[in-house]
This record gives sequence, C-alpha cells and structure tokens, in this order.
Amino acid sequence: MCGRYASSRKPEDLVEEFEVDRVTVPAPLEPDYNVAPTKEVYAVLDRKPRDLPPDAPAERRLAAVRWGLVPSWAKDPGIGARMINARVETLATKPAFRRAFAKRRCLLPADGYFEWYPTEQLGKSGKPLKQPFFIRPSDGGGLAMAGLYEIWRNNDVAEDQDGAFLWTATVITTSAEDDLGRIHDRMPMLVEPVRYSAWLDAGVTDPSDVGDLLVPAAPGRLEAYPVSTEVNNVRNNGAALLDRLASEGASDALFDA
Repeated sequence: MCGRYASSRKPEDLVEEFEVDRVTVPAPLEPDYNVAPTKEVYAVLDRKPRDLPPDAPAERRLAAVRWGLVPSWAKDPGIGARMINARVETLATKPAFRRAFAKRRCLLPADGYFEWYPTEQLGKSGKPLKQPFFIRPSDGGGLAMAGLYEIWRNNDVAEDQDGAFLWTATVITTSAEDDLGRIHDRMPMLVEPVRYSAWLDAGVTDPSDVGDLLVPAAPGRLEAYPVSTEVNNVRNNGAALLDRLASEGASDALFDA
C-alpha cells in the first residue's frame, strides 16, 4: 500500500511540469515531507469549465484535494480514511472506484513515498520493529502517482457556500517490482509524462483502454534507502525526514536474511 508520502514541489513548478492551464488552489500548500491520510494534497486533473458549452475542451487544473476518496454516494465522508489506496486489479469492478476510474482520473505529484520493513529486532509488544524506507526516483526527479478523484456533496451546506463540495482522491497501487517488493509487496502505480494526457482524458472511458495506460515502473526507476523512525509520527515534518541513515550498508543489512 501507500500510506505516507512526501510532496514539497511549489505550485509554479507543478504548473510547468504538468502543463497546467488553471490553478484552483485558494492558497499554496506548505511543503509536506510526511503526507498522511486525510491531509490536503495537490492533484492534477482535466475538467471542463461549467460555464462553457459541452463540446468545449477540458482544461488542465492544479487542485487541492483531501487524501482518502469519498464516493459521491457515501452518506458519511469519514469513509475516506479507509479509501487512501485503490488496487489496480479491482478498479473496474469495485463500486467505490468504478465510476471514478471511468472518468475522474488524476495525477498526484510526489517526491517519493515511505514503506516500512520488519526487522529481526523485537519491540516492547513482542512484535518486530519496522524500519522506514524512503522510495524515490533514482534520478532525483519527482513522481506522478496515478489516482482517482471524486466530488462529494455535503447536503447540510447550501450549494453556494464553502464546504458544499468535498474533493477527495485515492492512490492507485500495484504489485511492487522485485527490488522494492522485499520492503513491501505493493507500490503506487506511476504514470510517465508521455501518458499524462491520455490518463487524464475523461473521454477515454473503456476499462480496457484505460487499463492499458497503467504499467508498473521499469526496474531501476526507483531507489529505496532507510530513513529515521521520526517519520513514524505524523506530527513530525521537515526535509530531514528524507535524509538517508548515516550507517553505511544499513539498507543491505536488512535483507541479509
């Protein structure tokens, strides 16, 4: 799964990278090196302006959404805390994701993501302690995680008032490649730049056509290294959370068994 990631790029950098036409973020989000479920995150999506004719082209938007998808039919938005990930294998059939997969796809920019690997050392509870790893592009660039978004209507608030609509998103996951699979068997599905437009195109609705756009990251595309357990606490933040542990060979030592 993907339960924590880092996102520190500035809106102006995302506008350039994703060729955004319109920014709908009221105020820039602070760099976040410990993004946790239910936090506000950036999302890139294509959507037609409501005040233009139906045949008008969609515009590329940079929006702020809450991490944890709330389906439009949900009675309680609290369900989003359990919908932070969507397995690629069941996108076309699971009711919570089926409609969004057909026409509400997005990209979630990230610097990288965190996963935890169980060590041989036992904690006070008697369970193995887990070592956090940060996983990022080997070339130091950014990631575009494949996602789905939904718009939930809060019927307790007038349509023209703040809070009437809640925008949420989920990260699509797939089986991890061999090297990363040693840490965790799942990983975010990534979208390469050449596929951005096709993935975001709401006109592509056939499950088979959409599914063909999703391919696992090429071997060697990502690197993983151990980081401080400070990241375990969601209240901790800052670029230092991404620092590699000083101990030489720490990463390899965890996999000797």
